[in-house]
Amino acid sequence: MLATDDLKNIVEAALLAAGRPLSLDLLQGLFSELECPDKKQLRTALQALEADYQGRGIEIVEVASGWRIQVGQACSPWVSRLWDERPARYSRALMETLALIAYRQPITRGEVEDIRGVSVSTNIIKTLLEREWVRVLGHRDVPGKPALYGTTRDFLDYFGLKTLDELPTLAELRDLDEINRELDLENPDQTAAGTAAYDAAAVPQADAEADTLDAVAGDPENAAGVDTVETDLAAESDGSSSPGGAQ
Repeated sequence: MLATDDLKNIVEAALLAAGRPLSLDLLQGLFSELECPDKKQLRTALQALEADYQGRGIEIVEVASGWRIQVGQACSPWVSRLWDERPARYSRALMETLALIAYRQPITRGEVEDIRGVSVSTNIIKTLLEREWVRVLGHRDVPGKPALYGTTRDFLDYFGLKTLDELPTLAELRDLDEINRELDLENPDQTAAGTAAYDAAAVPQADAEADTLDAVAGDPENAAGVDTVETDLAAESDGSSSPGGAQ
């Protein structure tokens, strides 16, 4: 059996080397059968590391896929200058579409268009699928069998969330014009409402980009009439669940 300090050091080194979130199962896979810690011991080691990192420039956070080491939000403006490229920016239309999928999943493209009052370009759906922020959960049992979209675990990881329950409630959402003023957007219809983080640095952007979800219209009630919805992501979850049947 490994000593507590040794276990903590191994977990810390693994999170640093991985460059991505690690689940408890993945962390257990680092050890031989004889020395493998149980999940309670791993959680204790992670909590100890969280305490050690308090007040420092880096932190350990839990997201949908597990735990990761990332740059603290207070330091991210300086660390982001390590890269010459500007962060990716997304249009208001894309972020509105993503917000509707997040709050009302499973939802079809046509239902998004009905709520927004304008058509959703194929490029927006393609971008969300390529980013792996959304995926097809099934098809609605109506003529044409339109695809039903929902968010993914990668979406939760990117926005620093463990479950969809951590999204701000509609009552907490602020007026979009107020957000545009805060972000100093010259053309809110063409300019992004959020900024993507650099994956290599794992700079947290949940607080900044959660505001981009404020563009949502309607209520969080899920649409009805689902014909087939996959549930493999829910089965993979480590005891957590989220609305809409997708994580």
